[in-house]
Amino acid sequence: MTKIRWLFTMAWRDSRKNRPRLFLFISSIIFGIAALVAIYSFGYDLRRSIDDQAATLVGADLSISTNKPVDKKTKPFLDSLGSTRSEEHSFVSMVLFPKNKGTRLVQVRALQGGFPYYGELETTPASAGLGFRSGRNALVDNTLMLQFNAAVGDSVKLGEVTFYIAGILNKAPGQTGMQSSVAPVVFIPLQYMEETGLAKTGSRIEYTYYYKYAEGTDVTKMVDKLKPRLENEDLNYETVESRKENTGRFFNDLTRFLALVGFIALLLGCVGVASAINVYVREKISSVAIMRCLGATATDAFLIYLIQIVGIGLIGSVIGAALGSFIQNVLPLVLKDFLPLTINTVISWRAIGQGVVLGVVISFLFALLPLISIRKISPLFTFRLSFENVNFAGDPLRWLVYALIVVFIVAFAYLQLDSVLGSVFFTLGIFVAFLILTLVAKLLMYTMRIIVRSSWGYLVRQAFANLYRPNNQTIILIVSIGLSTMFICTLFIVKDILTKQLVISGSSSQSNMVLFDIQTKQETAVAALTRQQGLPVMQEVPIIGGRIEEVNGKTAEQAKKDTTPPRPGERGRRGFGGELRLTYRDSLVSSEKIVAGKWIGVVDSGSNAPVPISIEDRYANNLGVKLGDHITFNVQGTNIATVIASLRSVEWNRVQTNFRVIFPKGVLEQAPQFHVLLTRVPSTAASVKFQQAVVQQFPNISIIDLGLVLSVLDGLLDKISYVINFMSAFSIVTGIIVLIASVRISKYQRIQESVLLRTLGATRRQILTINALEYFFLGMLSALTGILIAVAAGWCLSTYSFKLPFIIHLAAPGILLASITSLTVIIGLLNSRGILNRPPLEVLRRDV
Repeated sequence: MTKIRWLFTMAWRDSRKNRPRLFLFISSIIFGIAALVAIYSFGYDLRRSIDDQAATLVGADLSISTNKPVDKKTKPFLDSLGSTRSEEHSFVSMVLFPKNKGTRLVQVRALQGGFPYYGELETTPASAGLGFRSGRNALVDNTLMLQFNAAVGDSVKLGEVTFYIAGILNKAPGQTGMQSSVAPVVFIPLQYMEETGLAKTGSRIEYTYYYKYAEGTDVTKMVDKLKPRLENEDLNYETVESRKENTGRFFNDLTRFLALVGFIALLLGCVGVASAINVYVREKISSVAIMRCLGATATDAFLIYLIQIVGIGLIGSVIGAALGSFIQNVLPLVLKDFLPLTINTVISWRAIGQGVVLGVVISFLFALLPLISIRKISPLFTFRLSFENVNFAGDPLRWLVYALIVVFIVAFAYLQLDSVLGSVFFTLGIFVAFLILTLVAKLLMYTMRIIVRSSWGYLVRQAFANLYRPNNQTIILIVSIGLSTMFICTLFIVKDILTKQLVISGSSSQSNMVLFDIQTKQETAVAALTRQQGLPVMQEVPIIGGRIEEVNGKTAEQAKKDTTPPRPGERGRRGFGGELRLTYRDSLVSSEKIVAGKWIGVVDSGSNAPVPISIEDRYANNLGVKLGDHITFNVQGTNIATVIASLRSVEWNRVQTNFRVIFPKGVLEQAPQFHVLLTRVPSTAASVKFQQAVVQQFPNISIIDLGLVLSVLDGLLDKISYVINFMSAFSIVTGIIVLIASVRISKYQRIQESVLLRTLGATRRQILTINALEYFFLGMLSALTGILIAVAAGWCLSTYSFKLPFIIHLAAPGILLASITSLTVIIGLLNSRGILNRPPLEVLRRDV
């Protein structure tokens, strides 16, 4: 006990002159701990809020939905459920604002009954959420009202019916701000659905039934009994518990991802801790040697400095946890567009405890690397220190510490990803990034030793020599700045890849407007209207609804009972039950390519042989079928036997009609169908004019405007970018802290060098120039390396993940390179300012 007290006393006394420096060492992990505590607290708040508000996410105890009209046998069954019922038909359609002739594709929800039973339709005025159901009234999404400068009391036309705008829809159960911007909602009473004339052949309508049960009813248990019939009728269902589970699973994935981003910031700080402690230990060699002369053992010296570091790490972790608790209140604001519920924040002592423990463990592990070298310092170093360099490399215990660090990173990643393979790849990715940046730093130091010439100018020669001088910060700066730059640059590159691909899809050679739900009798008139507007008819495509009845003689019922494990990548049983959009034509389009078999575009309509069809290759893999396999389709009640004659690859990112299954001409011409027309509008004005003409003459037709899609997608990516930028800011701030700490680490070394230079006649301006050149080169090289790694990462993501052509704009990386380089120089010069104020005699008085 006396020995322990003595160790703590010595650690306290020795730290008195070095506490600010020690705290600066550990400050690099504060923002990492803050990020993790904030994310953990947010996760706990989110789970608690989901538990409290799960019913309002569904709006009812049970919802049952289907994408086909309910038949006469099923309707009595649905009407027998629940104590209170509501019905909703939802579909996409064009709306017209008569006041300014504005048009927009929206999601229409035709509602009947008292839904929602939990929560409410949040509207302005508040009474409109219930009052709109009593007449030809509509609730229009706030986003839509702002876009078309509409107000309560105006009108909106949907199909053949004009509705009075009774209120502004601010929020509906389960709806997020992101969904409102992508697919704005318009509520109307269900009783006017038929009058709109929008429920026609080919219209894709989702039929949903909401139920409220008496309090105390075990809905989950009741649904388990109904499950066989619901599945037999191809009815989807959702309860409060299932929504809670699905929502919780989604946001658990989100918080895990955010936690990994925060963990990266923490790892970045760990590099700063290890480097800082390494320099600190080197400066303490004489102190340790003196303690060894006075009788202290190597273990005593090791424990004294370990207590110092862990103690300061504990303080830094507590500060980081407190900061994280504050940021916890900011995260719901940052993520509000992605959240379908209100988050109530409460201080999470569990998250704070996790953050503090994690910070102490991090401090301990990463301080061990330099501290274990203290065991090699002998009493003789008090005499030989100035003549002998202390070599800390080659200690076998270092490999044990490295192993512990790797195990820690893998274990933490596993807790976030719940995947051994994923956590291993995450660790390997971090290791590769660190390795590349470290190798670049070492290569720079080696190169500088070789290329520096005495013929160069003195200031340039001195600045470059600083890159490989003793106790230099070249490696730590390149690693920390490079990683921070890599994270943010990868984000910019991925966003450019996604948005640029759509821009390419909308090039002058391709269509940028799609008209769908065109009835057969409207086809000729719509094409004529398109040409009257001076627009080309680039493609007219028939679409027929169908379902898979059998695959190689196996019916849907047999597939459901089949317990044979599917082949790798096969999901064959999921092919049954869903409705497919089929088409027929005699040729391929530009987005398709035959990869197996032979394309057959025309067949004899009188033949009894199976119809040769073409299937998209990935869909065939999901179904578990291959060339020559037989599939029976149910097309509007008629069974058609087919054989797979070819497999196609399809560029789904192209904005045009793409299909999984294509029939040849000569088979489906007489089947009930609707049509899609593709055209190209040259400008926004032409687009508005054409849409107004179509909606006024053919209100059932819906239009997709690529220009609007691009703007919506850009806004969506901006929101996602904002979230990731917010989390990346922790890495950036940590990198800055590490940068500041790295410069401060060598403060006394700099004092000695600067004073010696001034003693030899160097001016303050010359010393500032030397420092500026050094930091400029460091900042530029580290940022450039991070950008190059980000480019490689972007290429991998675009090629193997997104399956898109790799595209990069140089503007964002260029701005990032200039910004990071400038920031490095500014911070370096600010930290060097104090050195220049030291008088030359200080080097002679310095108390080592």
